[in-house]
Amino acid sequence: MSVQDLVDHGRIAPPLDPRKRFLRLTERNVVGYVRAWPILLTGVVEPFLYLLSIGIGVGALVGDVTYAGRQVPYETFVASGMLATAAMNGAVFDTTFNFFIRLRYAKLYDAILATPLEPRDVALGEVTWALMRGTFYSAAFLVTMALFGLTESWWAVAALPATVLIGAAFASIGLAGATYLRSFLDFDFVNLAITPMFLFSATFFPLSQYPDALATVIRFTPLYQGVALCRALTTGEVGVGLLVHVAYLLAMVAVGVAVASRRIDGLLRS
Repeated sequence: MSVQDLVDHGRIAPPLDPRKRFLRLTERNVVGYVRAWPILLTGVVEPFLYLLSIGIGVGALVGDVTYAGRQVPYETFVASGMLATAAMNGAVFDTTFNFFIRLRYAKLYDAILATPLEPRDVALGEVTWALMRGTFYSAAFLVTMALFGLTESWWAVAALPATVLIGAAFASIGLAGATYLRSFLDFDFVNLAITPMFLFSATFFPLSQYPDALATVIRFTPLYQGVALCRALTTGEVGVGLLVHVAYLLAMVAVGVAVASRRIDGLLRS
């Protein structure tokens, strides 16, 4: 009896499509979080609290800020920055802390590589799951923005796929970076990278408020690309220049997946 006959009679499972193998790992993560759904809600609540405290609370004292040559309410300005931040946080922490546990302690990927899955499937599977998680956070926050009247244009609908790209970029880079972590102490380096970006990527203040030298540095940081993209879409300030931010984030995805695949292969096969 041939292999195909065994498959047709249900004796063995059909071979996995090489193009879809990574989805098996994504499916594993989805099933795991079904039982831990309250954990997912924390990513929805955190940016909402920032919006209430800083955007709306402090916004009542600040009033309007200058953006793209016009005045916009401070809460609208901050909300777009928090939208990009929600996408980043939802993706990067899953591909750093959780990935590190599975790699170093649970030894999950050692077992996975005993199956037809390959290191690139591991990288793509983890990035896809982190991307789904970040998209969930971003979608919930975007709906909140709409309900609070913090979107000024129908272009805000395009902010959701923009957050998908942001999540993919940070998930890829986060996964690549996590392969270099040696112990839990090294997570201080993750916080050292994330916290300054959160505070100084024009999330809370326009670039015009920074010294020229610092503003130039900020323009080249990863989160600023996402903040600028989301802010332009939610306020309707759309132009060809947004393609620069898109290209930057796509490059992060390509580099992150390539590095993560190579590093995972080296770590698990050594």
